[in-house]
Amino acid sequence: MTTDNGNTGNVRNEGSIRPCDMTHIERYGEIYAEAFSGEPWNDPWTVTDATVHVRELLECKQSYGLEYVENGEIAGFVLGTSMMFHYGRTFEVNDLAVARAYQHQGIGTRLLKQLLADVQAQGMCGVHLITAAEGVLPQYYEQFGFKRETEVILMGREL
Repeated sequence: MTTDNGNTGNVRNEGSIRPCDMTHIERYGEIYAEAFSGEPWNDPWTVTDATVHVRELLECKQSYGLEYVENGEIAGFVLGTSMMFHYGRTFEVNDLAVARAYQHQGIGTRLLKQLLADVQAQGMCGVHLITAAEGVLPQYYEQFGFKRETEVILMGREL
């Protein structure tokens, strides 16, 4: 799941993008819980559960992520994992989250653009993500070249 609340806003020139750092896991959990508890997801994330979620992704051997730092504060992050298939290695964007106070300022856009450039340079043959089927998010991701898959569907089962 990903969120930038679908608004690219004005792309900022200040701030910096750097690799995710496990020592910042608590901040990532705070950002994740805040971002995904709001529009358009409205999921009831706690900071504790969100921190576990992000930690599990970061601990994966094939994980890769970036954080955006503004005035010494982590304002957002993008995180995912790569996997080998018969046609090559692909990257799945698992999470794109920006703290509410920093949303609609182009931070998510900068993070996603940098991530796409990085994984292309790493030799990935494609990038995938799962997002809401309705609302502004499909349009947001389409501007980066993402398109709806027609050959596969997401299926689930509750236990």
